[in-house]
Amino acid sequence: MKKILLLSLLSMFILSAAFAQSVDLRRKIEVTGSAEAEVTPDIIYMSISLKEYFKDNNNKKKVEIGELERQLQTAVLNAVIPMENFTIDNISSYANWLNQKKTPDFLARKQYRIKVTDLNKFNQIMAAVDPKGIEASNIAGYDYSKMESLKKELKIKAILAAKEKATYLTEAIGEKLGSALGIREYSGNESFPQPMLYNSNIRMRGDNSLSETIVMPEIDFKKVKLIYQVNVVFEVK
Repeated sequence: MKKILLLSLLSMFILSAAFAQSVDLRRKIEVTGSAEAEVTPDIIYMSISLKEYFKDNNNKKKVEIGELERQLQTAVLNAVIPMENFTIDNISSYANWLNQKKTPDFLARKQYRIKVTDLNKFNQIMAAVDPKGIEASNIAGYDYSKMESLKKELKIKAILAAKEKATYLTEAIGEKLGSALGIREYSGNESFPQPMLYNSNIRMRGDNSLSETIVMPEIDFKKVKLIYQVNVVFEVK
């Protein structure tokens, strides 16, 4: 019985010692650092929808989608935009193009997506396409070309801000800051707000050399604010 009691006490002592060793008794300070920056989007994704139309009231002379597409493609090439930045975005309406022989008044549509870094090039493209064949144009989205490097820069600044904060807090109580024991990264805000659209008139010439007017969007891009935060645990010496 005494042996059993002795073994039990010994086991409890060993477990208590092991538990004490597993507990981190170091003094710590936990702080959050943040960094932010404002950028203007420099990549714009434009959407253009082309639609066939009749030149006459009798619905016999049609400007076909193929001709409109050639105009758009030529304009893209003349604007020195890489062809990989010019793609078909929607062909749902165009899928029934073969039916136009059965339905003479059928008007085919095709939607395109163009990636530009200069809005003047987009205006140049729109001015080179038959305005009557442009059904709609709008902004499909936009981005910032140096986003990844900016993320890295902000995260580093956030960590340095956390270290600075922890330093003056520990010095305020007469202590010294030790090494970092842990870093936890928070998700940053990377969403782009919707751009504001305003109407303006761009003068264009038709085949008859008469001035025609087409409504085009002017974009007021608001700067995007990016904020990143990190949580850092430091040892206090």
